Amino acid sequence: LPPYEVLPAEVSMEELPRSTTVLLEEPPRPPRDHLVWSLFTTLYGNFCCLGLLAFVFSVKSRDRKVLGDYSGALSYGSTAKCLNITALVIHIVLVVIIVTVVALVIAGVIRGAQPPSYGQNSYFGPT
Repeated sequence: LPPYEVLPAEVSMEELPRSTTVLLEEPPRPPRDHLVWSLFTTLYGNFCCLGLLAFVFSVKSRDRKVLGDYSGALSYGSTAKCLNITALVIHIVLVVIIVTVVALVIAGVIRGAQPPSYGQNSYFGPT
């Protein structure tokens, strides 16, 4: 607040202009809790329980937000976001690996667990 000065005795209040300044602060935006994303990660990409852990942190973030603790909600929400991203990346990598292996097996590049055939003249072959 600015410092106030005492009015001199010869100045009356009626002579001074009257004005009022009101400062309105916008309330802070509540942090995101990523609850829906965590729910889908839990249901569809729960690698090593990362989705479940993200869901727990999302619920904690929502509880903190309801109580008005925005810094705690922001902390829990960012942890849930990191866990969701990690679970999503791992899930995508696993899907790509599985699709690649299945495509290679279908194409015949990778054969099953059959031993290689050596023909009739091999040492271990039939005589």
